[in-house]
Amino acid sequence: MGELTNLEFLDRQEITNLLFEYCAALDCMDLPRLSALFTADCEVDYGPDPILQSRGAADLEKSLERMWRWSRTSHHLSNVQIKFCGENEAIGCSYVYAWHERPDGTIATILGQYHDRFIRGLAGWRIAKRRMVMNGCNADFTVNINRLERVTPPVDWVPPDMDAQT
Repeated sequence: MGELTNLEFLDRQEITNLLFEYCAALDCMDLPRLSALFTADCEVDYGPDPILQSRGAADLEKSLERMWRWSRTSHHLSNVQIKFCGENEAIGCSYVYAWHERPDGTIATILGQYHDRFIRGLAGWRIAKRRMVMNGCNADFTVNINRLERVTPPVDWVPPDMDAQT
């Protein structure tokens, strides 16, 4: 990886802070604060069901009202990767661990990734496009999030017997 310029370092930190702010706003259910992190014409795709897709920040804010069904949530972000595609555009991938508690006390968790396109405007960096994919979840997480597509093993691959007693 090449050397980062001071501006690239600052931009990378601003984008990372934007991602962290998304998690904080979502956990507080401060939807106006959250939608302000996106461009006015953003495209957001959490899953194949129409209720999980939004076009525009106002639509996203309305769509995320569904999160009120959880009594508490906690979103944790890591593995932030950012690639600049010019002075005012970047793409990124970050991993999310999201814990959700229902009013009855049951817990639903998901491990996933946010695949984002960022645009820098007058207000700074904003998320212009987001697609979430799920790496895994516990049995109590039932939302139809896009599944991560993995590379398939070679045709001649034989799995090791990991459960064999030695």
